[in-house]
Amino acid sequence: MPAQQHSRQRGPSFSRRDFLKGSGAAVAATAIVTAPQEIDAAQESGPKVTSAEPTEVTLTVNGRNYRLKVEPRVTLLEVLRNDLNLTGAKEVCETTTCGACTVLIDGKATYACARLAIECEGQDIRTIESLRNGDQVDEVIAGFVKHDATQCGFCTPGFVMATKAFLAKHPKATLEDVRKGLGGNICRCGTYKGITECALELARKGGA
Repeated sequence: MPAQQHSRQRGPSFSRRDFLKGSGAAVAATAIVTAPQEIDAAQESGPKVTSAEPTEVTLTVNGRNYRLKVEPRVTLLEVLRNDLNLTGAKEVCETTTCGACTVLIDGKATYACARLAIECEGQDIRTIESLRNGDQVDEVIAGFVKHDATQCGFCTPGFVMATKAFLAKHPKATLEDVRKGLGGNICRCGTYKGITECALELARKGGA
């Protein structure tokens, strides 16, 4: 029997092209079944997401009360810099790891970028600006200058505030204590030696 005739007797073949055509038809049929009005109805019955309205808060910063209207998503750092013009705390890493935005909240070193402004109502907030009174500066700032603990300066305000809080809690700190206690702040210029010497000198005097 000729090969051509034998092939016809094997019955109809099912090619890859036929499969793809069939799949496309099935998808089209599904789309037709789900009518636009049904999709709209499903969306309307689902939860509606809207942005939260700005909220009035009173923040106590450097001994003064500030009445502000802020969105709940706004961070303390954004309020300090954008609303109160207190730009000492720096926005550097955007990942809550470098400590350049460190401030004191009720005496505790805290990343301002990691706290919502509305969370801080009723708490005592201190920024680097609070450590200066005219020509008089806090001894931690003076110590940083004395020991050449700054270079570019971006990390300096955060390090000063972290050092202030650390020495208040550990007035007799050792070198190991200082290294561990200031581990939450990063200096990209590598001025750790000067920062450490400043902290140890103040610790020998009984803290800051």
